[in-house]
Amino acid sequence: MTDSDVSMNQSRGDHVWRTDMQPTLDINLMTQVVERANMQQAWKRVKSNKGAPGSDGMPLADFPAYAREHWPTIRQSLLDGTYCPQPVRRVVIPKPGGRGERLLGVPCVVDRVIQQAILQVLTPIFDPGFSESSFGSRPQRSAHGAIKQIKGYLKAGYRIAVDLDLEKFFDTVQHDVLMARVSRKVHDKVLLKLIGHFLRAGVMVDGILQATKWGTPQGSPLSPLLSNVLLDNLDKELETRGHRFVCYMDDLVILVRSVRAGKRVMANVSRYLTQKLRLKVNRQKSQVVNIHALEYLGFQFRGIRVYWSDKAFADFKHRLKGLTARSWRVSMEYRLERINQYLRGWMGYFGISQYYHLIPELDGWLRRRIRMCYWKQWRRPRTRISKLLALGTDKRHAILTGISRRGYWHLSRTLATQSGMTNEWLAQQGLLSIRDLWMKAQGYV
Repeated sequence: MTDSDVSMNQSRGDHVWRTDMQPTLDINLMTQVVERANMQQAWKRVKSNKGAPGSDGMPLADFPAYAREHWPTIRQSLLDGTYCPQPVRRVVIPKPGGRGERLLGVPCVVDRVIQQAILQVLTPIFDPGFSESSFGSRPQRSAHGAIKQIKGYLKAGYRIAVDLDLEKFFDTVQHDVLMARVSRKVHDKVLLKLIGHFLRAGVMVDGILQATKWGTPQGSPLSPLLSNVLLDNLDKELETRGHRFVCYMDDLVILVRSVRAGKRVMANVSRYLTQKLRLKVNRQKSQVVNIHALEYLGFQFRGIRVYWSDKAFADFKHRLKGLTARSWRVSMEYRLERINQYLRGWMGYFGISQYYHLIPELDGWLRRRIRMCYWKQWRRPRTRISKLLALGTDKRHAILTGISRRGYWHLSRTLATQSGMTNEWLAQQGLLSIRDLWMKAQGYV
């Protein structure tokens, strides 16, 4: 690969697939995987997703030089079927709200690029056959589409939810069951062997190699597609039985009209998952509930209206508290940049919530915390008084507030700080309005 081969200028966003590369089933798919344009596109995608180094320690920035020197050898080993992936690096991240841990497997950069290249070839083969009720990690589909489909079922009178929880899904996938389903559409033995090598590459935990006899690591580009391939059997079975359902990766909800029907569906589908796909159903977390008691993909439902969940909102406020913590010693410019980045991302996802009641209050709360940060940064009474006077605060109030020894949180809501650091002034400093972001997400502006 040359420098131009690995250069890119692509922002994050929805999955982008090359429509001019339509692989067929009976030719050598590995040739298409290592094809120059496909590998260039794979590198661009991996680079745009950023990510940490894998078990070999190579950062993304070192890949172009490494590829120029070693790519011919790697390419030939891929075509020969002799390529050996490196173990993934184990990363443990806490789930939001302290609700357990999630185990990620980070492949090395070279393996990430190869997996992405495989993904780009296999997606046009598998994706067109997936269920219309499957929304996870698919081109032109999203969690918002899943929520919209649930709303459609609610309007039709299906108000009982069968919420099935698959226990540690990504860690318990049986390789033989998965590969049997992949081989139904992929006949290239070299590619099948390579996928098997990726599944069994092992994981490095504190410098010790552990075998991976089952599971597909979260964090690898190929895992979402392989998971969808396995779960497609379940989707087709549900369609055959005439069920109304929504599937987002391993998050499955089936909508029925009565609790009795829900319990029957729960038992039948659990049996299918256990016996046919050899997956584990978490009996404690799986439930048959009224739609009002369901939390799905961070959302809750009231009638046919969609709200963000209480847990999602609590995580939102917790994150904003961290970004506005007085102990975080960063410039206000950087702080506001990070806050705005988080607000855009959160509202971009949860902005479809139709719950407006808390937003004005939340806007005021965030502005107060920003005023508190400025007050902390100004530190000395003389600085505070001069800043307030420059912002137009009455002299008497500026002096009394500036010399006050009361706490930051209290002083952030005084007449002096609010008349100086007005909402308009905070907006001029760059702080985004939560209300404006919500209005935009709702399509009002």
